[in-house]
Amino acid sequence: MADRQSVRKSIKQLQRVKTWQLLILLVLLCFIAATFLRLNNTGMIARRNAVADADKSANTNEISARIYDLQRYSAAHMNADTGVFYLQEQYNRDVKRQAEESGGTGSAKALEIRKAADAVCKPQFYGWSPQYVRCYVNELNKYGANEISESELTLPNSALYRYSFVSPVWSPDFAGWSIVGAFAILILIIARLVGLGILRLLLRRHYREL
Repeated sequence: MADRQSVRKSIKQLQRVKTWQLLILLVLLCFIAATFLRLNNTGMIARRNAVADADKSANTNEISARIYDLQRYSAAHMNADTGVFYLQEQYNRDVKRQAEESGGTGSAKALEIRKAADAVCKPQFYGWSPQYVRCYVNELNKYGANEISESELTLPNSALYRYSFVSPVWSPDFAGWSIVGAFAILILIIARLVGLGILRLLLRRHYREL
């Protein structure tokens, strides 16, 4: 008798908090977590755009500062992967600088080849864009090996202008703790349903034994 009363008491205690109430709380926490995850991603995008703006400004100190800010933010927030991005404007400026520095060196033939390549590509493409550089290199490649060796343009290593920052799987911010809360409620719901099932099974078995 005492065991049966103890089981019934446990069932009543578990039934005080309704499953539907826990489900509402779970949905609310999932919504909050999704909102904060979106805010984390929005913060990353804003900082990545700041890097792009700094890249256009040609201020190397500002570029470095914005990249550091983006890296630090991505490393501290969930859902803040930057994906791959390039300092395209800085790359174009460095290509132009190298071309201008090499433009006055070499033989008269080499200088002629450079000017001819530039004359073909400049009207087709704006500035020192990647399309212009490809056109320029293709034009140089039309000449003989000896002529190219004096006139070819050595491009900067594009890997040096490539960046990609990965965010953590979990971070101790609002998004992270909201997800922890949602998982805790989910585990509580499962444990409650399992517990009620076990207690009812014990109660039925007790009746069969009487």
